[in-house]
Amino acid sequence: MNLLKKLIIYSSSLVRNKTITKMKIENMTPIIPSTEEFAYERAANYLSNGQVIAVPTDTIYGLACSANCPEAIKNLYNIKGRDSIKPVAICVTYIKDVRKWGQAEHLSDELLCKLLPGPVTVILEKSELLNNPYLNPATTKIGIRIPKNAFINNVTRIFDMPLALTSANFSNEPSTLSVKEFEHLYPHLGAVFDGGLLSKGLEQNRTGSTVVDLSKIGFYDVIRRGILVEEIVSIVESYGLKHIP
Repeated sequence: MNLLKKLIIYSSSLVRNKTITKMKIENMTPIIPSTEEFAYERAANYLSNGQVIAVPTDTIYGLACSANCPEAIKNLYNIKGRDSIKPVAICVTYIKDVRKWGQAEHLSDELLCKLLPGPVTVILEKSELLNNPYLNPATTKIGIRIPKNAFINNVTRIFDMPLALTSANFSNEPSTLSVKEFEHLYPHLGAVFDGGLLSKGLEQNRTGSTVVDLSKIGFYDVIRRGILVEEIVSIVESYGLKHIP
């Protein structure tokens, strides 16, 4: 093989390898610090485009997408490997949003403000505005969260629509407290927003938010104990709600 031919082959190899490397870089899911300037606006843009993103909350990392976008919800379930009849919660910004997307006429603002924002998911009957047929099709209820986390609160404020929110892991895997713990999900996500180590890295906090059903007038039911369950039960009982036996 003469020198010219060897040079041509070598040059072609370099071009091909550079192209492959460039494609890999371009196809990598961006990891964006949640403290980065305008990070929450970037997150809202991904959501507006129907993508699923990973976000920090006040408890564990979550996967989020637009709650009223059918394709986004289907993608969310596919990424999780989750049975579509298993419910996911939504995430909003203000108490007025809780009332907009859930039926909370029987609950006072005072009670809701004692519970939210914080590590609690309040289950209510869906309002007629939450009309995505793929969102919790097996139930008329919806869990609603307002996390005590500045980043996700800014995202929901800018996006101005409810986010479907579920833990950032495959179904039946442990919940995650750092972005490294769900690297296997990266290829399926529009972006990952890194909020550092959550919940002080404490194992007991992997249980996530306390889930409490307040849909029945005068009663409550703890569906998942989660973080701060005793405090949350004390609050609802102080407002006269009784536990469903």
